[in-house]
Amino acid sequence: MSKIGFVTGVALLSTGLLAGAFGYGMVNVAATFDVVPLDVRLTFHSALMQRNGVVMQTAMGLAAISSLALAFLSRGRARQLAGVAAALVVISFLVTRFGNVPINGRIKVWAVTSAPADHAAILDQWETFNVVRTVAALAAFMLVIAVSRLKLAGRALAAQPG
Repeated sequence: MSKIGFVTGVALLSTGLLAGAFGYGMVNVAATFDVVPLDVRLTFHSALMQRNGVVMQTAMGLAAISSLALAFLSRGRARQLAGVAAALVVISFLVTRFGNVPINGRIKVWAVTSAPADHAAILDQWETFNVVRTVAALAAFMLVIAVSRLKLAGRALAAQPG
């Protein structure tokens, strides 16, 4: 397998895992948060974030590095798409780090004390950040898929007798 083939595979896997994890979280976990009592949500949310930290940071780092490497190894349109994919992964990271994580810290405190009067607005803000990072991760994955398809099409054209 060539270097570009390996990097493409890693970029597909890591961006797919990132988009899948965020997508599952948004569609199932965050939606479940809305239908359970607040104390259950806060306790579960705090426990989940403790487990999620390392896994999601690793997925985001690998997705960003592999997408960026794919951009450097590609040419033309594929380079542009892979570069945008890397930027979207970085956006997903930044939204998580500066949007969701600070709210997660507040939620952790609320789980052992009590939620403030404006907790619903803060939780809505967390959900908005969650949607933004999920959409960014999904778009990055779709762009990496597009890059892989461009590469396959390019190899098919090169292999045709001419």
